Amino acid sequence: MSATPTTSTHGARSATINSNHTVLFRLPNGEVRSIKVEKDSIVPLGRVGSFPANELIGQPYGFAYEIHEKKLKRLPPRTMDEIEETDATNELINDGEFVQPLTLEEIEALKKSGVHASEIIKTQIEQHANYSLKTEYSKDKYRKRKEAKYSKSFETIEPTIYNICEYWFRKDQNRIRDIRPDSLSQMLNLANVRPGEGRIISINDADSPPAYPVLTLMNYEKETLTSVLSTLNWATAQEDYTPVVAPLEPTSGRIRSERQRVRLDKRKSTSDTLMNTRQELFLGEFDGLLVASDYDSFEIIEMLSPYLSGSAAIVVQNMYLQPLADLQAKMRLIPGYLAPSITESWLRRYQVLPGRMHPTMSTSGSGGFLLHAIKVYAPSASQSSYG
Repeated sequence: MSATPTTSTHGARSATINSNHTVLFRLPNGEVRSIKVEKDSIVPLGRVGSFPANELIGQPYGFAYEIHEKKLKRLPPRTMDEIEETDATNELINDGEFVQPLTLEEIEALKKSGVHASEIIKTQIEQHANYSLKTEYSKDKYRKRKEAKYSKSFETIEPTIYNICEYWFRKDQNRIRDIRPDSLSQMLNLANVRPGEGRIISINDADSPPAYPVLTLMNYEKETLTSVLSTLNWATAQEDYTPVVAPLEPTSGRIRSERQRVRLDKRKSTSDTLMNTRQELFLGEFDGLLVASDYDSFEIIEMLSPYLSGSAAIVVQNMYLQPLADLQAKMRLIPGYLAPSITESWLRRYQVLPGRMHPTMSTSGSGGFLLHAIKVYAPSASQSSYG
């Protein structure tokens, strides 16, 4: 469980790549890799190549680069070209074994000799027996496939909430409970999470990435995180629970060494942080509750709702509909929860190219389900009577 003020920390995140930053790299084939960039180290990108990390440190996010002789060359932004269709069709094309006379061994020899990827692709096009018979759209797809295969370029991706959520969803969506970027945006919107003053309680038991490493991937400084994020386990969030802490004073009555003093100071700091976080939770008046957990959501809400302020938003995410339907039925019987409703996240991606705009051929089936309600103060018996 975490209690998070929604005060903006954007200014605490560097706009440039620094040493020890975790950087997302988009490769020519669309794959995204997460690599920690450290000073004086080598950044490996598989078949794309490798380069010294110092070449990238200090550069802004969002630029494209090409690796040439272990050095980086910044590439200009690519424009979207208009394609003029001709009378050519693909019906006369017969892709056989000898359509492309350039052999794999010859291509590898060209790569080893240092020939640029664009020259290899140009050579393949010139020797392709059926290339002239293709439509202009087919030619464009052919060139892009070859670029994805031979190009030594990559793009750095700014580690925003959207980009990190998209990265983890594509990598292993089950580990983040099917929370797609559009699902996450709805959760934040329904919970009224935005830059500015505010406090949110969040419950998250997703395998990976939990809240703290996600913020680390966004390259915030640790000091910034500790100032806006406080965490408790479920046991310490109970008011009747007595935390078990290690002794804060030396058993002998006096400190024997500097090492012992440092250890005791750390214990005291940890104990004080725990007690202060518990006190903050028990004081209540939080602005919202976000739940993404396999545990009983109704039990979680019933325990934490007393710490919510009036009109606070309650948002519960689940990969399946039935747990939220059962939760909705229970919440409807309690006056303190206003209008509990369930929605399903649905997203359809489109290819947007001149003359070729259409839905993509495949898409994710679901981004999970969301239940949203508003906490209200139920009227007392005296307030509800008219006598």
